[in-house]
Amino acid sequence: QVQLVESGGGLVQAGGSLRLSCAASVRTFSRITMGWVRQAPGKEREFVTAITWGGLTTLYADFVKGRFTISRDNAKNTVYLQMNSLNPEDTAVYYCAADSTVRAPRNSLNDYNYWGQGTQVTVSS
Repeated sequence: QVQLVESGGGLVQAGGSLRLSCAASVRTFSRITMGWVRQAPGKEREFVTAITWGGLTTLYADFVKGRFTISRDNAKNTVYLQMNSLNPEDTAVYYCAADSTVRAPRNSLNDYNYWGQGTQVTVSS
């Protein structure tokens, strides 16, 4: 069983930055691909980014490339999402997700079998 708890959301002005954290309670965290997914008001959930267990392989949605960076600290069972140059279109609930199958990161939400409760990110113009 995997439990994921996000933190770090909040209100920020356009052009600002936020760093989200996701703490995982699982013994095999270092072997799990971790990702971030977001859901904007009135829209479906969409893939943002993911990182493999060793941190060597990452995958980003086109709309965040160059602005967001995913990283992980396996010693702390934590994955991070550094978000820079935020704009109002980034306003959403951001969810941490885990893919317990050992494989390259994927952008299909169906591949993630554990989810956190989400943290709200609001970007004002």
